[in-house]
Amino acid sequence: MEKFKQKSDADILYSSLVNLPEEVKNPALLIVSGLPGTGKTHFSKELSKRLPFVTLESDVLRCILNPNPNHSKTENARLFSAIHSICERLLREGHFVIVDATNLTEKHRQHFYDISDRTGVKLIIVQVNAAPSVVKERLENRVKEADNQSDADWQVYKRMKKSVDKIRRKHYSVDTTADYRSILDEIVEEIKS
Repeated sequence: MEKFKQKSDADILYSSLVNLPEEVKNPALLIVSGLPGTGKTHFSKELSKRLPFVTLESDVLRCILNPNPNHSKTENARLFSAIHSICERLLREGHFVIVDATNLTEKHRQHFYDISDRTGVKLIIVQVNAAPSVVKERLENRVKEADNQSDADWQVYKRMKKSVDKIRRKHYSVDTTADYRSILDEIVEEIKS
């Protein structure tokens, strides 16, 4: 009798990634950090138009593991443990990876710093910002979007704002209410260099 082997969370998330791009010789890890509504996902999509990234969007991956997320500490730990695992796997396979999550504290970002060190890939950090009035409007409009995966609202934004740590490493700072195409160009050049 063959034993049934249950898929790990990382295996479930990895199998949800469709149409992986071709492997590259020198993969890179890009961490996007920012509060809800600041434009992390839009920024990640714009960058993915320029290079073949695999984007690990925490809101989407959370819903794959739990269709009715509660954002508890246990759920977050489970989710990010799986994200760390597939991030490292993708980098070792030779993929460019974007981690699209709030990544607000150095404690949480450190996991990705360690993955970059272990895999020997270039690490690029992007802090995404927008004026609070713009964020509030974006979050209010989000509920009307059919494809929205995030349930963060203005109250979540205000609560999370209290926990933002300064990024202590070299990073790009992007205001998503301004034209940031030149920063996208800089990032692409840094990855290719």
